[in-house]
Amino acid sequence: MMSTILLQSGGGFTQLIPMVLIIVVFYFFMIRPQMKKQKEHKKYIEEIDINTRVVTTAGIHGRIVEIADKTFLIDVGSGVKMRFDKSAVSLEASKALNTEKPA
Repeated sequence: MMSTILLQSGGGFTQLIPMVLIIVVFYFFMIRPQMKKQKEHKKYIEEIDINTRVVTTAGIHGRIVEIADKTFLIDVGSGVKMRFDKSAVSLEASKALNTEKPA
């Protein structure tokens, strides 16, 4: 009788193992990469200087002419300037724009 009680009580622990594994996998494949990407974007935004060419998340290309606390003033051509929130700058597209060789 005692052995059946021990086997039944161990069943609850073995049911938790798959759930814990799912959480660990979820963390390493979803949460951690997203946090790393956010850090990289924040660092890129802090390092941007005036005259840097950028692309916004809306796909607008331009050159930074003024940097404020939370915004950039971007010259989009023909003297047209638009103010964007710093978070609107696309990290991947802006890096690609600045690393491509001019024709």
